[in-house]
Amino acid sequence: MDATAAPTPFSTLIRTASHEQHTEAETSAFMSDLLGGRLGVDAYTRYTEQLWFVYQALEEGAGALRNDPVAGPFIRPELMRTAELERDLAHLRGAGWRDGLEPLPATAAYAARVEECARTWPAGYVAHHYTRYLGDLSGGQIIRDKAEKTWGFARKGDGVRFYVFEEISNPASFKRGYRELLDAVDADDLEKQRVVDECKRAFALNTAVFRELGEVFPLSA
Repeated sequence: MDATAAPTPFSTLIRTASHEQHTEAETSAFMSDLLGGRLGVDAYTRYTEQLWFVYQALEEGAGALRNDPVAGPFIRPELMRTAELERDLAHLRGAGWRDGLEPLPATAAYAARVEECARTWPAGYVAHHYTRYLGDLSGGQIIRDKAEKTWGFARKGDGVRFYVFEEISNPASFKRGYRELLDAVDADDLEKQRVVDECKRAFALNTAVFRELGEVFPLSA
């Protein structure tokens, strides 16, 4: 091996290491059925409810990390999703949308891990931040398009606002800048490996939510 070769950028390490889990999450039975138009709007609503619990954990933890040397640069107001999720849930469930709102066990575990990382391990928080927000800016747009067509939501309107980043006019440029932030993270190789592992864990936690949603909304044969 050429000792002078540049090390692999951290953003590339993260993307390639989590590829398998990413594919598994995207191809879950629940998501396949949802995107295939085989489930009703109630399944989409339940999925949106689960997202609210995860983003509550992500964004409530963000404030305390704003000045953290590792996580701070990633805390960007234009990414925040909680307010949009709440507008979507008010549209989907009505004004009393909080009544009876409960996370699935897998969702509670996912949110708890995000909260724990926000509190105790900023670099681990970055792993969850990356897997959620970059996914929303990418694959999330496919979900928005399908939801609009399948259940008749207004384009980029109530019901799909979670997927609409009003303040990010150029998602490709934003994602490029985000990856540059990842590459600039000041951490040694061991810590970077721990972050990569946490990205894998984030995808596994997400896939567990899909699995439980699939049990709630099984398709009849």
